[in-house]
Amino acid sequence: MPMPGNDKTAKTEATAATAARQNQAPRRGEDSGFVLSRGVVLLFAVACGAAVANVYFSQPLLVTMGHDLAMSPALVGGVVTLTHVGYGLGLFLLVPLGDVADRRRLIVAQLLLLVVALAVVATAHTAAILLAGMAATGLLAVVTQSLVAFAASLAHPAKRGRVVGSVTGGVVIGILLARTVSGLMADLAGWRSVYLASASLTALLALVLNRVLPRHGGAPPATLRYGQLLRSTVILFARERVLRLRALFGLLVFAAFSTLWSSVALPLSEAPYFMSHSAIGALGLIGVVGALAATAAGRLNDRGFSRRTTGVALALLAASWLPLAFTRSSLWALAAGVILLDLAVQAVHVTNQTLIYALHPDAGSRLIGGYMVFYSIGSATGAIAATSLYTVAGWGAVCALGAAFSCLGLVLWAFTRHTAPDVAASPRPAPSGTGAADELTG
Repeated sequence: MPMPGNDKTAKTEATAATAARQNQAPRRGEDSGFVLSRGVVLLFAVACGAAVANVYFSQPLLVTMGHDLAMSPALVGGVVTLTHVGYGLGLFLLVPLGDVADRRRLIVAQLLLLVVALAVVATAHTAAILLAGMAATGLLAVVTQSLVAFAASLAHPAKRGRVVGSVTGGVVIGILLARTVSGLMADLAGWRSVYLASASLTALLALVLNRVLPRHGGAPPATLRYGQLLRSTVILFARERVLRLRALFGLLVFAAFSTLWSSVALPLSEAPYFMSHSAIGALGLIGVVGALAATAAGRLNDRGFSRRTTGVALALLAASWLPLAFTRSSLWALAAGVILLDLAVQAVHVTNQTLIYALHPDAGSRLIGGYMVFYSIGSATGAIAATSLYTVAGWGAVCALGAAFSCLGLVLWAFTRHTAPDVAASPRPAPSGTGAADELTG
């Protein structure tokens, strides 16, 4: 049960946050006259989707890659593992740099380096070169989170939720369509064409973003050394309850998300469907319907309904596993479950990012990068558990696992809903400079 006075504290925090949104000082880039138009938001979304898709392109291509480079099954499995390990390292090591460097230059540099990594993968003629290229691709694909943080920093506080929702929608669409696109392109022109095309698109996006994105104006970035910057990310978790709570929500919803998407191909490739890889990949198109709800979730957050949005979304996430349990007998049930699940995950994810960014706008890259580490942990946990469980207990057990992750999230929300405000507490300046660095690093 909530402690007495928590409701009063939550109301006080909500009131303070509302006042802060109305009176917040200009952010970096805002005082330079830059306007975050719908076209620029769309550009952010496209760039995010294109970057994150590189992490998932390989999944339908593993068998073909293995045959082409004479790789053992263990090495083939390492392709996916190293990509995700690289991504996890990038979240902690690279994304926080956005708080101490010019984000435009940082993003363009990461995209150009990503072009090189993709070219290495596309031209690899040995397993060692391929694995090194995939690890580098994962490491640099975290430019996605740098883009999310930059978009949030440029958005007006009253519209930040819908901006984050739109950009995050691009991320999920990129994840969902990556397997479909790579499977189709590989069938037409071979697996190497996937990475050559992605390298070309990434280079084009780097040029466009370099011209469109603003240079930082106003106050200079935080003056933390790199070691202090990384330690400050840990300190932020220790200090901010909202960040810890939202990171747990992120871990659980993405564990449920990964439980479905890492294992759904298994029952669909067996009786009674015997679906091809291309047909299974097309299932991502259905998931896009749910991903498009991200903008709506962002608007609800802007109106101060973060707590309710989270609760309703988690309830829908738990409910989605009921139709998903009937996948073997009905593709319509599968489609309904996929839409519900993706809608719910997106709503919680957008709410999480909107609330944690508002805690310290000047530390947005550290906050979002640290939060996304929990996303990676949840995704990896769901994938490993689901595929292992399917082998020994079948699809019903996988659905029970996904429902368990979802219900844990709902229970967590139920126990914390009276102590967590609908909006984040009044934003405070991110610690910077020598004295503040000492505060963060101890």
